[in-house]
Amino acid sequence: MRAIVIEHRSDVAVLQLCGELDADTAARLYTALADLLERPVPRIVVDLTALKFCDSVGLSAFITSKQVIAARGGWLSFAGADPFLAQLLETVGLGRYFAIFPEVEDAIAAAQL
Repeated sequence: MRAIVIEHRSDVAVLQLCGELDADTAARLYTALADLLERPVPRIVVDLTALKFCDSVGLSAFITSKQVIAARGGWLSFAGADPFLAQLLETVGLGRYFAIFPEVEDAIAAAQL
């Protein structure tokens, strides 16, 4: 899995994930988020458009990251999940825990409200 910050504004960062997020690659997600978590109030949109697979370890990484971000007054949202991943997030109940948007632009626009 690759994790790239593709947009880094003063108010919102977009983290694009590409490939497979699993036990072998979850550490890369934590590393990518580490710099973003240093912001005074981290606001992060995770672009899932190019994420092809996510297992329970990957989901756990998202939950742990959200807890740290929320403790700092920020937020973490998802955008661009394919139908399988969107259904997975809903099935495991994360649709109530995370804001999930169809497109990155939608997530950024919601941040501006």
